[in-house]
Amino acid sequence: MYLTTERKQEVFEKYGKAKSATDTGSAESQIALFTHRINHISEHLKINKKDFSAELSLVKLVGKRRSLLDYLIKNDIFRYRAIIKELEIRK
Repeated sequence: MYLTTERKQEVFEKYGKAKSATDTGSAESQIALFTHRINHISEHLKINKKDFSAELSLVKLVGKRRSLLDYLIKNDIFRYRAIIKELEIRK
C-alpha cells in the first residue's frame, strides 16, 4: 500500500496540533493526511486517465478536506493560515 503506518505517523507528528504521532484527530493532521492522499491519486490519474473510480474518490477527498478547512476558518483563522502555508494549498 502506498501509505504505510510509519508514513501516517510521520504526517501526524509533523502537522498535528500536539506534534505527536498519536494526534490523529486534529483538523490539521487530517488535512495533511487528505492532502497526501490527494497528491497520490492525482499522480495516479495523470497516468490512468480513464480510472473513474479513482476520480470519484479524489473528488470525495477534496470535499472532505474543504469541509475541514472551512471548519478551521470559522473557529481559528490563524491555524487555517498556518496549515495552508505549510501544505502549500491554494484557495
